Amino acid sequence: MIVKQGTFGQVCAAFGALMVGCDAPSAGSATDSEGQGGSTSSGASASSTSDTVPTTSDGGSATQAGSTGDEPPPPPPAYDEWLVVHLPGAVCGNGSEYKIFVNYHEGAKDLLVMLEPGGACWDFDTCSGKAPLGAAHPDGVPDNLMFDPLTSALSPLIRRDYDGPTRDWNLVFIPYCTGDVHTGNNVITYADPNGVEPDLEFHHNGHNNIMAATGWMADNFPGLDRLFITGCSAGGAGSLINYHFFRQGIDAKRGYLMDDSGPIFPSNGPSGPMHDKIRSSWDVDSVLSLLPPGYEITDDFGVLNVHLSKLYPDDRLSTIFFQRDYNYSRYSYERFYPDMTKDKTLAFWAEDTDALQALYDPHPNLAYYFPYWRGLNDSHCVSIVSYKDTDIQEKGVTVETFIDDLLDDNKPLVSYRESVQPNEDL
Repeated sequence: MIVKQGTFGQVCAAFGALMVGCDAPSAGSATDSEGQGGSTSSGASASSTSDTVPTTSDGGSATQAGSTGDEPPPPPPAYDEWLVVHLPGAVCGNGSEYKIFVNYHEGAKDLLVMLEPGGACWDFDTCSGKAPLGAAHPDGVPDNLMFDPLTSALSPLIRRDYDGPTRDWNLVFIPYCTGDVHTGNNVITYADPNGVEPDLEFHHNGHNNIMAATGWMADNFPGLDRLFITGCSAGGAGSLINYHFFRQGIDAKRGYLMDDSGPIFPSNGPSGPMHDKIRSSWDVDSVLSLLPPGYEITDDFGVLNVHLSKLYPDDRLSTIFFQRDYNYSRYSYERFYPDMTKDKTLAFWAEDTDALQALYDPHPNLAYYFPYWRGLNDSHCVSIVSYKDTDIQEKGVTVETFIDDLLDDNKPLVSYRESVQPNEDL
């Protein structure tokens, strides 16, 4: 099914000068007179002509899951457009059909997989949408998700009109509708603590959806050169937790990871109570038990960072986030500690950040990028919408240069942490 990309002009209207390319076309980009993106690498327009989502035939389409894996995949229905892929048996939290989206680029041998962000849930209030902090797509994933300009242009990494390192890659977008950072393996019934609403059956099916998507990608993208797994927030956490399963399931010579603002901190710090909660609600242990022998995870989720470093010594793995992130930090602590304030929340976040940095520093294939603050989105997610205000001036770097270097095997991985900026986030 072909899905029209959201127009770049709509995104600019929403975010203005924060959006890369809104002030003027970015280097190498091509925009029409109305400022709409969606160009191919040659500069030709690649917009669709209808807002409907037509259905492909039932005979061997590249947008259908379940090819044999023994034959080359058929040619895709279209290049440089978002197509919907239905995955039989995969479900959202409410039990509705799950799906992913693919954007082929002709001749590409590299694949970017981006996991969608969108909060998390682990009890009646958060999974029913009654709590201020909840999870995305409680009613399921629409076929036309990539019509939404804020989704299709979520990051410069998935924009064909932005002259970045993944512009000419194949792209897969993994939606998020299970409230479990793409990681759960549990069907659970949550009861209303007030005894008013009916019980809520919720499918924390994130990991199984990832495995279904991985199987489809293995069939449709054989023999890749590079595989880049990323996402922000829940998508960032899911990219790291599922990295081993992506790497085992998809044939690629080289692997890269960028967990944006979904860090997996050590469990012996402030994040410990949240880790305990999700173990029971999402049955994460049943997923982590699938790691290879010798790489078990028992009491400390944070050791997964080191396990991946050792399992994939030639891969380049990273975590990035703002030190004043007041979104993921709230999910991590607010429902687990009494009388939380912003200062207390960010003090816990700083403590967890110190512990994660200590984990990363001894390993040459692990890197981090920790700028201090920016005004967009409560300093949550570094690589979304725009790279504006992601710089660490004292080091002369931006997250864009960090990503370029991450994907350049000829450069050593370098970690960066900005000093405290007392005049920011006042």
